[in-house]
Amino acid sequence: MAQIPRSSMKWAMAMTGASFAGTLTAALLWPSAAAERTKPPTIPVFSPDSSTAWLPDRPSGDDFLPPESGPGPVMAPKAEPYVPNGTGDQPTYRIADTSNPILMPWAAAQMEKANDAVRAGGVPFIARERCWPAGVPAFAIHTRRQPIYILQADKEVILVNEFNSQIRHIYLNAPHSKNPKASWYGESVGHYEGNTLVIDTTGLNDKTFVDNYRTPHTTKLHVIERLRMIDDGQTLEDAIYVEDQGAFTMPWKAIQHWSRMHREPLPEYPCGESSNVDYFSYDVVPLPMAHKSDF
Repeated sequence: MAQIPRSSMKWAMAMTGASFAGTLTAALLWPSAAAERTKPPTIPVFSPDSSTAWLPDRPSGDDFLPPESGPGPVMAPKAEPYVPNGTGDQPTYRIADTSNPILMPWAAAQMEKANDAVRAGGVPFIARERCWPAGVPAFAIHTRRQPIYILQADKEVILVNEFNSQIRHIYLNAPHSKNPKASWYGESVGHYEGNTLVIDTTGLNDKTFVDNYRTPHTTKLHVIERLRMIDDGQTLEDAIYVEDQGAFTMPWKAIQHWSRMHREPLPEYPCGESSNVDYFSYDVVPLPMAHKSDF
């Protein structure tokens, strides 16, 4: 403990015992009280070790959950419900409900054309099945059976989907670039509000869909996510806000939930090398190919 100067001791000895005791106590406690006031907020550790992962908490985990209120994401029409594998019922391909009021006419028309192809026996495009990047916000619903991992550092949070090794970088406490170049995952910046990681993403190209119903978007797409743990840390929630004045008539919201699980450390999961190129002779979107080497 630091020594109290003699002049201060002289002044203190002239006081009554009670006053001196109170003043000395305050003098000794003041530094820790100041530290408490300036201490940064507690940041949650989403993944305390390399074996903690987060798996969608339901068989249809590659669909968004609707928000508690207000406009929500495109889902299947009631007359043509989506049935995923693992439910005990005959699985189906997705048909999009193009009557959702969030869709601009051109987007609904494009999606209805894709619906017709599925009804005619075609295989719908899903990014994960053809090794294409998921984009944002579809990263949150990229897979049903493979988890995401979260790597936390001082200046960024890295989200990794085990399937196809899809990776997002969230740069902490940094502004957006003035004119970010459009890319598959855009530019994501984030900050903590208490125990919630707020992620703001812009600069996305228009080569992805926002979901697995093939809902298109433009380069005006703007996504805000609020990532937090609920249920005593057993569930990870992503509350998603989407706006795009080029594709949607209004902003809309969606939710994704993952359950905490223990898994071996993140494995390598190459996609193109292990995928069926012609997909059993169906007419499908080709696997992405590089026309020149990266190195």
